[in-house]
Amino acid sequence: MYYLKKIYLPLLLCGFLALLYGCTMVIEGARGIAGVSTRVLEEGRKEAVKKTFNCNCDTCYNESKRILKEKGAYIYAQDLNKKMIAVYVSETDTTPVGVFFKAVDDSHTQIEVSSPGKFGKEYISGKLFLSLDKVLSGEKEEVRPDAQ
Repeated sequence: MYYLKKIYLPLLLCGFLALLYGCTMVIEGARGIAGVSTRVLEEGRKEAVKKTFNCNCDTCYNESKRILKEKGAYIYAQDLNKKMIAVYVSETDTTPVGVFFKAVDDSHTQIEVSSPGKFGKEYISGKLFLSLDKVLSGEKEEVRPDAQ
């Protein structure tokens, strides 16, 4: 009987650990199938379009979220702890784009825009950076309802 306990306990422990690791893979896989995974966006940060703004991280995050909605991007995931907003270019163009915020200091924030598609990354970063520059400088942005 002692011999069986000696064999089964390590096997049971290994099985439990494999199950935990497997569940993580299953959860991320399910997110990918559902279209809400942000892994590809996080992995693409090294090739992200980057720009530093003269505002604190929370202000940049909140203003960027507002601007993205205003410009027609569809927010499908957001994580305040990770300082990340994941969007589709629009409700019809489901190219995923990640907007990441990194505090440089108390009054400066670097925004990184990543996407597996070059168009999505350039389109969203262009719209977001231009609008955020105008908002932070106090300029009023021209609103054209027909422009997208």
